[in-house]
Amino acid sequence: MSKQVVIDHLPESASHYKQDHAVIVVDVIRASTTATTAVSLGREVYPAQTTDEAFILAENLVDPIFAGELGGNVPYGFDLTNSPVQIAALTQIPSGYFTEDHRPIVLVSSSGTRLLVNAIGAPGLYVGCFRNFSAVAAYVADKHDKVAVLGAGTRGEFRREDQIGCSWIAGKLMEYGFAAADQKTADIVERWSNAELASLRNGRSAEYLKRSGQVHDLEFVLHHIDDLDIVPAWREGKLVPVAGKPVS
Repeated sequence: MSKQVVIDHLPESASHYKQDHAVIVVDVIRASTTATTAVSLGREVYPAQTTDEAFILAENLVDPIFAGELGGNVPYGFDLTNSPVQIAALTQIPSGYFTEDHRPIVLVSSSGTRLLVNAIGAPGLYVGCFRNFSAVAAYVADKHDKVAVLGAGTRGEFRREDQIGCSWIAGKLMEYGFAAADQKTADIVERWSNAELASLRNGRSAEYLKRSGQVHDLEFVLHHIDDLDIVPAWREGKLVPVAGKPVS
C-alpha cells in the first residue's frame, strides 16, 4: 500500500484519523510553536484542554509553570500566556522563580491543545510548526505509512498560517514518497507551499496579536523558520523530544 498524507483542520477532525493515522498537530500561532520551543529548551510540556484539566494535571507535577490562553485571555492563576517569546525568555532570566530547568510546563490554548488531546490514541502523535517542519516530516516519514497533518483552526476557520505549516510538512512527506490522500490535500500543498510569509502580517491571527500588544510573537514565528531539529511527541501524558537534542 502506498504511503499517504492528508491535511485537515479543527480540533474535532482528530477523531476521523487517529484510529489508523499518525497525527501531526499544527497551530502555528501559537500553541505548536510554543510547545516546540519549550521542548527544544528541555522542558516537559503537559497539554490540557481546559484550565480545570490543567490544574488537575498539575497536582501530580513538581512546581509546574502554567502557560496558556483561552479566547485570547490568560486564565486566572496562570503564569504566562501561550507565547513562544515568553517561553524562550525563561532561559534569559537571572536565576529565580521561572529559570529552573526541571519545572514542567502545563499548556492550554483555545484550539491547539484541544486538537492535541483529541488526537491521543493515534499510532503516533507529534507537534509541528514553522520551526521544525523538516525535522518532523523526516521523522514521521520513517515511522508511519498514513499521516494526518491537522491544523488547529480558529473559530471554525483554517487560518492561513496553519495552511502554510500543514502544506510545508505534507510537501516534505510527498518528497519522501507519500501521496496526497485527496484533492483537497493536493490543492493546499500547491497553493500554500510557496506562499509569502509576509502575507501573514495581514491575517486575522496577526491582527489579534497586534491589537493585543503581542506582535513580538508574530515576529518570532516569522523569523524562526526550520531552525530546530526537535520533534516533540506525545509520550505518557506529556510532550518530549523523540528526535533532536534540546538546548541545555
